[in-house]
Amino acid sequence: MKFTLALISELEDALQSGAPERRVVLLRRITDLFLNDANRLNEQQVGVFDDLLTHLAHRIEERVLSQISVRLAPVKNAPLNMITLLAKDDNIAVAGPVLAQSDRIGEKDLIEIANSKSQTHLLAIAIRSTLSEAITDILVKRGDKRVVGKLAKNQGARFSARGYEAIVSRAAGDDELSENLGLRLDIPLPLLERLLLRATHLVRSRLLAAADPEKQKQIQQAMMKVADELGLGAFGYRDLAAAEGEVARMNREGKLNERVLYNFAQQRKFDEVVATLALFCAAPADIIADVVLDDNHVGLLVACKAAKLGWPTVDTILSANFSDHHLKGEALTDAERSYRLLSEAVAQRKIAVMLSRRDAAKRAS
Repeated sequence: MKFTLALISELEDALQSGAPERRVVLLRRITDLFLNDANRLNEQQVGVFDDLLTHLAHRIEERVLSQISVRLAPVKNAPLNMITLLAKDDNIAVAGPVLAQSDRIGEKDLIEIANSKSQTHLLAIAIRSTLSEAITDILVKRGDKRVVGKLAKNQGARFSARGYEAIVSRAAGDDELSENLGLRLDIPLPLLERLLLRATHLVRSRLLAAADPEKQKQIQQAMMKVADELGLGAFGYRDLAAAEGEVARMNREGKLNERVLYNFAQQRKFDEVVATLALFCAAPADIIADVVLDDNHVGLLVACKAAKLGWPTVDTILSANFSDHHLKGEALTDAERSYRLLSEAVAQRKIAVMLSRRDAAKRAS
């Protein structure tokens, strides 16, 4: 290249003079020259630019380096050493663009960066177009909630068996992460089942609504297995109408009481629990079903108080895990305290308000 000797001479002058402004001007000029001819250069020619750029990049202010990073990041044949230098910078403004976009960063360097740099560096890596199992293993282990969330949405990320186990475990109690993982095409069926078993009713519904037809079929298959474990139907109910009829018959015959409801809950008979609780608090069974499946336990406590149930029965219904209430230890103690303080009259008024709102919503629609 005709300009090389002249540029090398200017480079030597810039290095010897120590004037930062000269280095910046020359760095930008060489970057411009490279980008103008990048698609016509072979690796040897790119290597010449690489030497010039890396010589100049030292002791350059980070604002300028971040601008260079943005310009070089999407270039397919960007100078290797320069890209690596930028990627390893502690300042995310410098490292971020190339970490997120550049295909020129080697696997070894990515692993080093993923193992040692900040969460913002990991976040940039997590959105790369492709990620190997070795990289995702590190990101799942070291990454915070934002990093793992981006990783779950990245369809170009590949997970090892260990990595998938770890990220599914982290999804417990995290609706957004559960939903993103559930929509992945590559999630193994056993892990999808585990995810759905721990997921909220709302997440299960959203997954079915958002998935494409092929994925919907897989989710439905997983939900069928989950339903067997929970004692539910594939979409939350087994045969609620039949349970209502049976419960009504038992009530007419004087065979229905709180002890029977307690036994239903112990046996995790969802439909029977819902039908009995609905009868006891004089509310439609579909509303009570939604209350029982809601991950917020407050509505269930209200329904149980309106039905005049004792705490042991309420505790048994909660323990049946029809939904993931996360009530253990102190949280369970607080729930019991709230339940005992709640009056039956207040609970019944709340049920009445719930019914009136539903009726109003139906009329409006």
